[in-house]
Amino acid sequence: MTFTPVKTAVIGCGNISSIYLENAAKWDILDLVACADLDLARAESQAAKFNVPRALPVSDVLADPNIELIINLTIPAAHAEIGLAALRAGKSVYNEKPLALSRAEGQLMLREAQARGLRVGNAPDTFLGGGLQTCRQLLDAGEIGTPVAANAFMFIRGPEAWHPDPGFFYQVGAGPLFDMGPYYLTALVSMLGPIHRVTGSARITYPERTIGSGPKQGQKIPVETPTHIAGILDFASGPVATLTTSFDVTVSAGEALNLYDVGSGLLEIQGTTGTLSMPDPNMFGGPVRVRRLGEAGWREIPLTHAYTANSRCLGVADLAHAIRTDRPHRANGDMAFHVLDVMHAILEASETGQHIELTSTCERPAPLPAGLPEHQLEK
Repeated sequence: MTFTPVKTAVIGCGNISSIYLENAAKWDILDLVACADLDLARAESQAAKFNVPRALPVSDVLADPNIELIINLTIPAAHAEIGLAALRAGKSVYNEKPLALSRAEGQLMLREAQARGLRVGNAPDTFLGGGLQTCRQLLDAGEIGTPVAANAFMFIRGPEAWHPDPGFFYQVGAGPLFDMGPYYLTALVSMLGPIHRVTGSARITYPERTIGSGPKQGQKIPVETPTHIAGILDFASGPVATLTTSFDVTVSAGEALNLYDVGSGLLEIQGTTGTLSMPDPNMFGGPVRVRRLGEAGWREIPLTHAYTANSRCLGVADLAHAIRTDRPHRANGDMAFHVLDVMHAILEASETGQHIELTSTCERPAPLPAGLPEHQLEK
């Protein structure tokens, strides 16, 4: 089935833009016509490297009536500003995660899109990868019975050791929860549906960090947001999950016990008849493992879906197909807002010492059809 390509532009030409620009060229549904950045030289460099026809100022991209879709890869603090500008210019938008810094900004984007008949998409799209789509198929087929619980953790020391300019990781709206939490929460919501109540605890362990590499090596970074967060998530469908994200852990038990290799770390769902061990939700591939009641060990499950390499832009392509076929897109704004709401609620629960009832909700996105070749999303 052939569709008219959706004319698309990238705004924000930082590090993450390279994989989007590389992958966008692989999709017939995307006609990548321009890229833009506040630093025009950076846009020009990326355009030359990835054969994008034009490098333009941001205002010119927004003013171009032929561009239908914006891939918004700006810093998190600008996600809402650029997303709203794109919508008000009559363009659908796909944001990098998180959707916005505040609930109010996220809600405004969704209302603006609905009023204008446009779409909001949002990273992460890793839940559409071969690893997590295989997990979704196993879960829906009842491989582990009825889901009862889930756990997810992300333990690292922090990005200042390797990132040349890591200050933004420690500002409000970032930290391990807002930076990495969307991968885990999106994966769980795509499997189990929406969350209706949370509680949690959070702390700042080190009030400042030291940059360990690059031109700013040795400079101190003030820490303005919690860096170790533990949350409890009550899903509307019944399961209770734990989520811990941390920039404060030097060595984790999962690493020490080699749990990553035997199926008992990172991300898993426990059911009435077995447990599903899922791959790192920041990645697209496997491994996927299952251990059912009475089995002596873990079984690795062959992946049922494509997209096992770094396929960022898959969610953009799905959104573009949805525009042309008038169907729901999978990495959508409602789910992204729900994830944003959950993250804020965990921090609020820590501050108030209470459970927080969620007012947002979303639908589980439809699974990708199994057996389709890469870069084909419609049967």
